[in-house]
Amino acid sequence: MQTNMTKGNPFSIIIRFMLPLMLGNIFQQLYNMADTIIVGRTVGQTALAAVGSTGTIMFLMQGFAIGLTTGFTVLTSQTFGAGDERRTRRSVANAVLLALITAATVTAIFVVFMKQILHLMNTPSDIFEDAYSYIYTIAWGLICCVFYNLGSSLLRAVGNSKIPLFTLLFSAVLNVFLDLLLILVFHMGTRGAAVATNISQAISAALCFLYISRKEKLLIPHREEWYIGRTDTAFQLHVGLPMALQFAITASGTMIQQSAINTFGSTAVASFTSASKFQNIMTQSMVSMGQTMATYSGQNYGAGRIDRIHQGVRTAALFSAALSVVEGLIVWFLTPYTLGLFFNSQTNIQELLPWATPYIGACVLCYIPLSLLFIFRNTMQGCGYGLLPMLGGAMELAARLVASLLAIHTGIYLFAAVSDPSAWVAAGVYTGLAYLYVMKDIQSKRAD
Repeated sequence: MQTNMTKGNPFSIIIRFMLPLMLGNIFQQLYNMADTIIVGRTVGQTALAAVGSTGTIMFLMQGFAIGLTTGFTVLTSQTFGAGDERRTRRSVANAVLLALITAATVTAIFVVFMKQILHLMNTPSDIFEDAYSYIYTIAWGLICCVFYNLGSSLLRAVGNSKIPLFTLLFSAVLNVFLDLLLILVFHMGTRGAAVATNISQAISAALCFLYISRKEKLLIPHREEWYIGRTDTAFQLHVGLPMALQFAITASGTMIQQSAINTFGSTAVASFTSASKFQNIMTQSMVSMGQTMATYSGQNYGAGRIDRIHQGVRTAALFSAALSVVEGLIVWFLTPYTLGLFFNSQTNIQELLPWATPYIGACVLCYIPLSLLFIFRNTMQGCGYGLLPMLGGAMELAARLVASLLAIHTGIYLFAAVSDPSAWVAAGVYTGLAYLYVMKDIQSKRAD
């Protein structure tokens, strides 16, 4: 089920590859959202706020690890595009060993310092214990997340976007079942939701690597290839570390934003959480297009087809911009109705709308810059450029920091609401300019 993206019509190749990714990403959001919905409807609004308040911490620790592992597989994509089977296998072995080190290190850090992080984020006292129970358990299962994303990224590197979708569909259904079992039957509360997520991701990882062992022989290193090599490690860290730091920088900004939201109380947190969950589902086409362009650009860079990278980026940008308008309209009109999914019948949804509406309204106006941000950033990463995309994360952090600090010091919620869209615009403009520089740099190096 490999796909060679160096030949054929760029539009059809990109769309065919993106659609399974989009479905998979949507289902991943759905099973993440299942924790929030089931906790909110069965345990209560306070528990929902507790789970929601930890979302940015989860993004930080998972994002850092995922950024590294995704960066590790850029080499796999490039060597596959170049037709170098031995280096492709070596890149896999090196990536697996580096991922083990990454998972152990990041898990240890967050397990030790989790309570301090929650205090720094102004987590309200009435939700603190539930929040800690949830995110502490998630931290212990980080290795499951790391290896599911590593397995999926390896498959995507050789053009296979369907198997990660199938494994994710299975684990999404399993996660909902386990949520209901652990929360309703065993009364484990927010901790039960975290255990369900960890088990589901562990099974997703196992299924991906089982498929690789049976069907993708190119991704199975020979016994003598299992070692950490200096050259491969240098390249994988050169790409992976900036990607991880970019996630960490972006997550730091969202943590500051969450800290600002937390100052307005648990009702604001619950409302913001439910609105952002729905929005995250609707914007998965943008995330998926970015992932597609990382594979597409990586293979074509490896094959020396720089002209096809240009064609693919133009195609992806036009398609994503048009789709962003449609998605923005859907989010704006459906958000008031989707809030009710997260709460029981005793909750007054009208009390939540003043917190949700300003945030969603500001976001949908900036969906086009957000969609372009993913395309430009992932294209540069697929070509092996890590530093410039990471600096885009710094732009996001600066914008979120300004808006969030204004919200905290003035007590005006609107500043917190515009934190996300201001970050998207700032980073979108920057990454567009950085992409143009990268393409010129690649062409000049090829000419030499």
